[in-house]
Amino acid sequence: MSHDTTTPTRTPAAPAATTPPAPRRRVLQRDGAWPWVFVSPLAAGILVFFVWPVLQTAYYSFTSWGVFGGSTFTGLANYARLVVDPQLWTALGNTLIYTGIVLLGVPLAVWLASLLNTPGLRFASFYRVLFFLPYVAMPTAIAMVWRIIFNGDFGVLNYLLGRVGIEGPYWISTPGAAIVAVAVVGLWSSLGFAMIILGAGLKAVPPELYEAAELDGATPWRQFRSVTVPLLTPSIFFVLIITIISSFQLFDLQFAILGSQNPVLPKSLSLVYFFYQQGFIANDKGYAAAIAIFIFVLIGLVTLLQFRLQKKWVQS
Repeated sequence: MSHDTTTPTRTPAAPAATTPPAPRRRVLQRDGAWPWVFVSPLAAGILVFFVWPVLQTAYYSFTSWGVFGGSTFTGLANYARLVVDPQLWTALGNTLIYTGIVLLGVPLAVWLASLLNTPGLRFASFYRVLFFLPYVAMPTAIAMVWRIIFNGDFGVLNYLLGRVGIEGPYWISTPGAAIVAVAVVGLWSSLGFAMIILGAGLKAVPPELYEAAELDGATPWRQFRSVTVPLLTPSIFFVLIITIISSFQLFDLQFAILGSQNPVLPKSLSLVYFFYQQGFIANDKGYAAAIAIFIFVLIGLVTLLQFRLQKKWVQS
């Protein structure tokens, strides 16, 4: 009697069926209206406090307002007047001068942040607080102190300049010197914020890179130039964006230092101060709205240009 000794073959198990991902529309239907409930307060705030004022200001820029209210549509008359207004170009030039001087604080902040990030440095946190205090201080209090420093007769700055044989000008009442004085204060007060951002960026730099550079014989300056700065470019780019935007919005610091009756104001106006004069002093709301739209578009174009150029020098 013969027995079949062949081993039965096993058929391979069929792969488990995978459930296809649910379409996005079905997921949204399952979630219902709850996502919109949580997003709606923020969306409402953006629409009411950002989008609507911009649209309203854009409409007002095409109108002319009477002394007792009431608007008349005037088309592009306000913009035609703005282009030929010499005060606009004076204000734009002063704003660019202020921005250029304040931007000098960015490389200075990179250097100071690198120094404060040195391993083993004592009282580093205390120094960071000292540099950051001007950023959170009240602009009016800062202006009062700097007005004393800039005083042409008994100010500390002119006293120190006199000790080395230099006769200092009346800083806040001399055309040209006034905007420089305001820019120096702006640089000093913004330095702490830039140092905090850049210091946080330095914390993300791997220390192994410095060790490898040191083993290759790189000097501290070469390490700073070849390791620190390239890896810090994303933070530098962020600081540049914030600094330029805030510089184009210069008003409160200039108003607190120069005041409203200073005879040097017509030649030392910033763009926002020019807007303030036309909108709140001259009560020309339509023209002031056109100035506001000009500032808005200018900041947008400069920011867009920075984002385009950052691809060439910012390392991801």
